[in-house]
Amino acid sequence: QVQLVESGGGLVQAGGSLRLSCAASGTRFSIASMAWYRQPPGKPRDLVARITSGGSTTYADSMQGRFTISSDNAKNTVYLQMNSLKPEDPAVYYCHAREGLGLVKFDIWGQGTQVTVSS
Repeated sequence: QVQLVESGGGLVQAGGSLRLSCAASGTRFSIASMAWYRQPPGKPRDLVARITSGGSTTYADSMQGRFTISSDNAKNTVYLQMNSLKPEDPAVYYCHAREGLGLVKFDIWGQGTQVTVSS
């Protein structure tokens, strides 16, 4: 059974930095991509950043320049380095992985980790 476990969330002051990590275990197929999403209270879940197995990255426009996604394919782990955190950044951050077998794809979600930014 494939599982994603997030860690690194917590309380940080505005302007500070935080690094989230997500480790995938029990994977049976190749991972096409891993990503981070966030969901502020009462708002939809939106993409923060995505990285493919080949290292190509995609960022939401609002995150460009402050957040950096990286991965360790050997460990099936993805990281999100968050710098210059702002009061609007608090949310539950979710790890996402997409496994692929040919044209068949499987989406896997972690349980989420809370990030709170204080003024």
